[in-house]
Amino acid sequence: MPPMVAEDRTPALDDGAVAAFRQRVYEHFERHGRDFPWRHTTDPYRVLVSEVMLQQTQTQRVVPKYQAFTQRFPDVAALAAAPADAVLTAWQGLGYNRRALALQAAARAVIAMHGGAIPSAYDALLALPGVGPYTAAAVRAFAFNLPDSFVETNIRTVFIHEFFPDAERVRDPELLPLVARTVDLDNPRRWYQALVDYGAMLKESGNAARRSAHHHPQSRFEGSRRQARGIILRSLLRDGPAHREALVARIPEWDARFEDALATLEQDGLVSRRDSTFTAAE
Repeated sequence: MPPMVAEDRTPALDDGAVAAFRQRVYEHFERHGRDFPWRHTTDPYRVLVSEVMLQQTQTQRVVPKYQAFTQRFPDVAALAAAPADAVLTAWQGLGYNRRALALQAAARAVIAMHGGAIPSAYDALLALPGVGPYTAAAVRAFAFNLPDSFVETNIRTVFIHEFFPDAERVRDPELLPLVARTVDLDNPRRWYQALVDYGAMLKESGNAARRSAHHHPQSRFEGSRRQARGIILRSLLRDGPAHREALVARIPEWDARFEDALATLEQDGLVSRRDSTFTAAE
């Protein structure tokens, strides 16, 4: 019996359908396009910072952190040379603190391998610590105006809403041919900004991305190990190194969740231990 092949549901688009779709997206952008500080620069470093910050974090939380972070570390060299605890302190409030250390590791790799200039080649970007396929393609589009095809949650929402109105469990490989077919080759940067904003609007009226095969609702933050990790790291950054007993005394709600969180912080390199004293990454 031959292996089962997934049904190909990707519609074929003629030039008229592509033009009509682009017009809808651009008309919304012209009327309701959002203003973010990272849209006022094509500096690849600042674009990379914004893309890493925006991973799993709402834009309104990112804006003040992006502005403060890029003032504190205005270029690749400044970020690469900074103490890790300074980078983590500047990152506080964004969560997923491993991203901060990965971003610094990427800056150091750029200094070591690319003379301090963020590369434009996809494979070179993908080789940087913490940079995945989406981030590499997004940096190429927003910093270098190159027409790569990529999907994130807002773009996924657009293409499922427009081209898969009744489908469930839509896979990204079904979307990517449509992304490639419709990209504005004359100005990919503006096109992807418009797509992201169109998707943000669609999510407010009914999130089609929930019909994606890749949709995973975010777990509850309150009472989670992720929250405990943030509390511990914030204490070590704010109040300095501490023996375990002192650290427990600083955090009245300490329980088994915090024990697990402390262990994973150490495993991830966000916290180090020397002679029973815990310290934020240096």
